[in-house]
Amino acid sequence: MEGISVKEALKLMEISGRAELMDLIARAGMVREKFMGNSVTACSIINAKCGGCSEDCSFCAQSRTSRAKIKYYPLVSAQTMFKAAKKAQADGSHHIGIVTSGRAVTGKDLDTICLAIRMISSKLKIRPCASLGILSRDSLQKLRDAGMVRYHHNLETAESYFPSVCTTRNYKAQTDTVKAAKSAGLTVCSGGIFGLGESRAQRVELLDTIRKLDVDSVPINFLHPVKGTRLENMNDLTPFECLKIIAVARLMLPDRNIRLCGGREHNLRDFQSWIFAAGADAVMIGGYLVTSGRDVKLDRQMIKDAGMVLDG
Repeated sequence: MEGISVKEALKLMEISGRAELMDLIARAGMVREKFMGNSVTACSIINAKCGGCSEDCSFCAQSRTSRAKIKYYPLVSAQTMFKAAKKAQADGSHHIGIVTSGRAVTGKDLDTICLAIRMISSKLKIRPCASLGILSRDSLQKLRDAGMVRYHHNLETAESYFPSVCTTRNYKAQTDTVKAAKSAGLTVCSGGIFGLGESRAQRVELLDTIRKLDVDSVPINFLHPVKGTRLENMNDLTPFECLKIIAVARLMLPDRNIRLCGGREHNLRDFQSWIFAAGADAVMIGGYLVTSGRDVKLDRQMIKDAGMVLDG
């Protein structure tokens, strides 16, 4: 279903009054309930290869420009990925994402990930997906043949702001990867990170690009500044600004999964449970790449307390 226009989204993204925000949240919550009911789907990830990335993304602790103190390691074994998937399934997740640093996964690393995906898809109920960079259609087809159901590739930010975030790849490579995944018969999870210094208009621009790409799941991340990255001092989000972004995303993409991921704990603080009222119907649990999440039990309780039901 087609959502609100860019013009209306721009207007809503600029509201500042508390009463107006409450009206926006209520409207988005009703749209979420209409299309998604009161069920919440959860996903988890494993950071399967950490650090040493050739890209220069300003927000990332794993980028070549980062001075962040993180643990570097090569690709973990297929068995380690399988164990992570098994734990995620026990926690209540529907999808397990295998995530690697670097521009693209190739060769033996791709073979190892395919092996892990075959193990997961044949022995567990949880659905395997991956975020492996800018891949060719052949590589994506190989992953699909192994049992992968969804590919994740964030656009990060709006095309007009992307050069301020990353200079080692262009925006077309970003969108082409999403298109290649769709052409390989995969569902696609693609969103971005808010709070990188972009304008509110650029936030709408990103959401409109995602809408035009017709993706299935839209991960919304909020910047959690990491010491040693170029954006270590960036912190311009408030809980209400975050809720506004979620609500506008829901109204622009009424029948798609709006999935809250990294940075929700840092930016929403005591307002985390409001994400569902504002339109979210999916959440990442169990931690992120180089920043920890919170105890899964707390997230499960939050979902219950918000009157929602964890699907599965």
